[in-house]
Amino acid sequence: MKAASILTLIGCLAMAAEPKVYTRCKLAKIFARANLDNYQGFTLGNWICMAYYESRYNTTAQTNLEDGSIDYGIFQINSYTWCRRGTLQERNHCHVACSALITDDLTDAIVCAKKIVKETEGMNYW
Repeated sequence: MKAASILTLIGCLAMAAEPKVYTRCKLAKIFARANLDNYQGFTLGNWICMAYYESRYNTTAQTNLEDGSIDYGIFQINSYTWCRRGTLQERNHCHVACSALITDDLTDAIVCAKKIVKETEGMNYW
């Protein structure tokens, strides 16, 4: 009985760690529902293209940068400025844990990406 419980737990953990790679069409539906089409003047196509080139639509994408920060998730949002990874020098302007940006639920990533576009130089930030 204990062995079965342990195997079930291991299976659940392994499934949770698997990356979610969206198709372009599925991502377009999610982005449209999140009102990204024409947000700050950027088309749905702009958002889809940016997500593809940043992460290949992979929700768990992470890129370690030379400055010690990490870019997270489908939009590759940087830990130094936009999310909280756990170090004191991070700014965390999106008020979100970096781990929330690498889940299948894109809500936090979309909210943060909107903030980045609105408060910086738009999509030129990326």
